[in-house]
Amino acid sequence: MRLQFYLRFHTEFGQSLWITGNAEELGNNDPGKAVPMEYLNEDIWECSLELKKRDRESPFCYRYFLKNKDAELLYEWGNDRLIEFEKNTNEIHLVDTWNNAGEYENVFYSDAFKNVLLKTKSRDDKTKQNKKHTHVFKVKAPLLRKGEQICLLGTGKSLKEWNEDKPVLLSKDGDWWVKKLDLSDSDFPVAYKYGVYDGREKKFIRYEEGNNRLIYSNASKKKITILHDGFIHLPNNTWKGAGVAIPVFSLRSKEGFGVGEFTDIKLLVDWAKATGLKLIQLLPVNDTSSTYSWTDSYPYSAISAFALHPIYINLWQLAGNEFADQLDSLKEKQRELNEKTVVDYEEVIKFKISVLKELYEAMHQECFASDDYKHFFRKNKHWLESFAAFSFFRDKYGSSNFEEWKSNNTYNKDEIDQLVSPGSQDFKEAGFYFFTQFHLHLQLKEAVDYAHKKGIVLKGDIPIGISRSSCDAWVAPELYNMCWQAGAPPDDFTAVGQNWGFPTYNWKKMQEDGFSWWKQRFGQLSNYFDAFRIDHILGFFRIWSIPANAVQGIMGRFVPCLPVHINEFGENAIWFDYQRYCRPFINDDVLAEIFAERAEEVKEHFLVPNDFDGYDLKLKYETQRLVETHFDALEPDEENEKLKLGLYDLISNVILFDDEESQGEKFHFRISMEKTSSFRFLEPHVKEKLKELYINYFYRRQDEFWYKEAMHKLPQLKAATNMLVCGEDLGMVPHCVPDVMQQLGILSLEIQRMPKDPKKEFFHPNDAPYMSVITPSTHDMSTIRGWWEESRERTQHFYNGVMGQWGEAPLYCEAWINRAIVLQHLYSPAMWGIFQLQDIMGMSETLRREKPNEERINNPAFDKHYWQYRMHINLEDLIKQKEFNEELKGYVVHSGR
Repeated sequence: MRLQFYLRFHTEFGQSLWITGNAEELGNNDPGKAVPMEYLNEDIWECSLELKKRDRESPFCYRYFLKNKDAELLYEWGNDRLIEFEKNTNEIHLVDTWNNAGEYENVFYSDAFKNVLLKTKSRDDKTKQNKKHTHVFKVKAPLLRKGEQICLLGTGKSLKEWNEDKPVLLSKDGDWWVKKLDLSDSDFPVAYKYGVYDGREKKFIRYEEGNNRLIYSNASKKKITILHDGFIHLPNNTWKGAGVAIPVFSLRSKEGFGVGEFTDIKLLVDWAKATGLKLIQLLPVNDTSSTYSWTDSYPYSAISAFALHPIYINLWQLAGNEFADQLDSLKEKQRELNEKTVVDYEEVIKFKISVLKELYEAMHQECFASDDYKHFFRKNKHWLESFAAFSFFRDKYGSSNFEEWKSNNTYNKDEIDQLVSPGSQDFKEAGFYFFTQFHLHLQLKEAVDYAHKKGIVLKGDIPIGISRSSCDAWVAPELYNMCWQAGAPPDDFTAVGQNWGFPTYNWKKMQEDGFSWWKQRFGQLSNYFDAFRIDHILGFFRIWSIPANAVQGIMGRFVPCLPVHINEFGENAIWFDYQRYCRPFINDDVLAEIFAERAEEVKEHFLVPNDFDGYDLKLKYETQRLVETHFDALEPDEENEKLKLGLYDLISNVILFDDEESQGEKFHFRISMEKTSSFRFLEPHVKEKLKELYINYFYRRQDEFWYKEAMHKLPQLKAATNMLVCGEDLGMVPHCVPDVMQQLGILSLEIQRMPKDPKKEFFHPNDAPYMSVITPSTHDMSTIRGWWEESRERTQHFYNGVMGQWGEAPLYCEAWINRAIVLQHLYSPAMWGIFQLQDIMGMSETLRREKPNEERINNPAFDKHYWQYRMHINLEDLIKQKEFNEELKGYVVHSGR
């Protein structure tokens, strides 16, 4: 079998194209054994290949990848070019179109659309295919209306001489529309176009846009030409949807246990269906049970990237009729917890774990003997066994910090295999976690299946980090930089930055096995979700990394990052002074500014004079962690807290940080350098020169470097899943981020009050790109109503400038204002408009919560925030709000969503 490949693709100097596939001659999908193509002209590359005899029943599958001059590989999107070899055919010409991952249409073949939103019933296509044929036409068209199909017209008798009354109809084969034609009597080149045909009305609707397509290859009885024509050229930005965002723990139902449960998702689905919403966005649902205290309410600090949180289990559904009597004594406690306005995390988890253990005693033998459980165990064994062992030791030693355990603080697979084996003396305790995870899986999967039947998509959330006291860190600590803490630089949320406490990823180590941990993580998420949000996608370009001896995010820097070499200071006319730039700048003026009347006390207890007319911190207080330890031992009071924060400010009062691996030759600028008193006390010309280098460091030199870092990771990770991928690209966004997200077809996040253009005070929804999610607020922000009362000046600007209203802005966000803001977003060109449930209910004077400050889910300015927001009305009652629901549905439908 001779194969002749032609790929329509325009390359740049230094780039090359390669073919790989499921044949020995193509390297069996090993990129190291792929076949190089040859440059034919500016728009086409070609390759000839002799294929050995193979099983004609086994489809031949191939794809292309681009190799850049730096040897980086970029695969085209998808892997659906399947060729079935026909009898008596010894030569095939394959004329292909490169499928760029960033093409809008690829989104509509993701799980969210293919399996839910655009799912079509499989049917027997009665369109006839010519048994005798020379050419096979293939094209994709994801956004056809009901009853429409693809047709083909062109020059020559076989293509109906452009006669729109008798077009050639294509049939559906998987994702492709296909037609086999005999063009042996045609004159080449042949011009053709695809079109849309109404199968019910039996009439031609329209041609695709753009120039005619051309076939140059002559027809021959000895060969077949297959044309993979990519996507039909029709408007590809017409589909729009709306969704609701709310954490599972915030759901409220009449039969709840003081917290939202997986079974409540079905009620939310019913409401979404009634209001025309197509998507439900949730926060992470992984197990965070580290201390069983309220601090575990933080959903982004999971002890496992795979395990589900037991707080979301519905005990009554688990018990069933057979064991329901064991729960009778809980009804009073259930009522008490469910009447609370917020989640009482500690009480809920305490009672749920207690009852779970009782049910486990009664049910585990039958559960473990079931075929469903055995299937679940086999599929999840790779993480489930280590998680059960981790949880066993956490409970045994009263801590999730495995470094404090008296045994097994270093993971040993043989020992763990023995502990979780059925014959082990500890199996019964460890088995509790198998049992719990199995039933959590069943309840969440039931909710997912219900959502899909109703045509609703579920969107999950991938946290950027994992807890340093997690099962993942215990099992494979080499995958993480345990000496660093992930966080965020100063922003609108907090002037001293954020310290999330997570270890950062060791990307080089992760890349050694092709990012298998990430691929397993995506695989687990895809069991339940059709789409997901990548929390802090900027972390795949560079992550804000804070050394372990620091407390505040302001002490961090971006990693990886190109540092400033010591020679650059001289080249920029700056005399380099290590003491002045790299050590905390402390003099009497600085002390008076920070500590006022307590300055002398600080000098006496925490500082020592130095040789530079200033002071140094004593060794036992020279880092923020040391200061924190000192004050943790004291009685907490307001004055001590002020003193501690003042000392933090002293420690962060520097211009530069040492690059720890450079032996004093490379440095990193401290973020917000110009706001430090150290900077203010410099000579004007030095400040000017340092500012120029600072701007170069943060905003110029890193961009190409960070682009390459992202392209090392994100293409492989995105290719590992068919879920719809959305990125949370907020904060200090490098210039390369939009380009990478666009290339890979990752939806951006656009927020009205957080414009990415620094010249604008607000982002207008009308300016949103199609490939984006737009929202007026997120869980990390105040709601529309809460924000309206935060800054009178900003509210006034928004009222006049964005809403186009005259006069003075109302003091409070009245329902019509809230509604107007939601409608602005609904009519945006963005693919998705997703709204917090609080913002939707804010459209109604009767449904909204009385106090808007009670609607906020998280405040990033407080690192110990208690995540306990709950809906103030039951989902059952919300479903009964017919007038409001119909009104909302009207807005959604009228906006084209």
